[in-house]
Amino acid sequence: MRRLILEQPYSAAALWSRRLAIFAVAVAVMGFVVARGGLDANAVMAVLGGAVCLAGLAILVSLAAINIIWRTGRKGAGQLAAGLILASLLLAYPAYLAVLAYRLPVLNDISTDIDDPPAFALTRSALAARGGKTPQSISAARRELQKAAYPDVQPIVLDLEADEAYQAVLKAVTASGWRIVDTVPPGGRFGIGHVDAIARGRILGFPNDITIRIKPLAGETRIDVRAVSHLGSHDFGANSRRIEQFAELLQAEVDKE
Repeated sequence: MRRLILEQPYSAAALWSRRLAIFAVAVAVMGFVVARGGLDANAVMAVLGGAVCLAGLAILVSLAAINIIWRTGRKGAGQLAAGLILASLLLAYPAYLAVLAYRLPVLNDISTDIDDPPAFALTRSALAARGGKTPQSISAARRELQKAAYPDVQPIVLDLEADEAYQAVLKAVTASGWRIVDTVPPGGRFGIGHVDAIARGRILGFPNDITIRIKPLAGETRIDVRAVSHLGSHDFGANSRRIEQFAELLQAEVDKE
């Protein structure tokens, strides 16, 4: 007489946790693709926000599946593990940004000169590159927050004449991968030159406005950089890193001479 062996069915929660996690990853990938394609930043953030919500739901369903499998002995441990791991990996970067948001001040406008930040060019080419918008100045009190959070963001002083410093700045901007949208060499009535550029984020490619002021001094030249994000009120430290990396590239260009 044969014994009928009944296998335990799969936990529906375990199956759904994996499906939700896979769908969340697919939505996130779509968000990255359309972001690099130049879709409106707010629309991109809505897509990525949906991916984060789906990943969070996948984790909740995974936790429910653990409880069900523990109590009933149903199958699906592999599925819930896959869902939990995929969703956790997807949420790792937003969690990292949340930590930065807690640790760093709410700033998206960083300058090497907090008392007199460089002004952005108002030429037709510069305005067109910025979508017709010009970053507004922020209060002195908010700029003071920068000192403690980003102590390495300081004016750059080069032992070069202004014309040589200007050429070094252009080379460093190119090396940074920024797109130059307006330039004025030092000289003229006030002697101050500038370079305006657009820097794209490495991950999503969102634009950030950059202006560089080149001010001649006695036997040297002072370089001040200001970087402003287009999206949101918090840059999570990206603009300070951008300025510091530019300073390193600029020094490397000077050292080549």
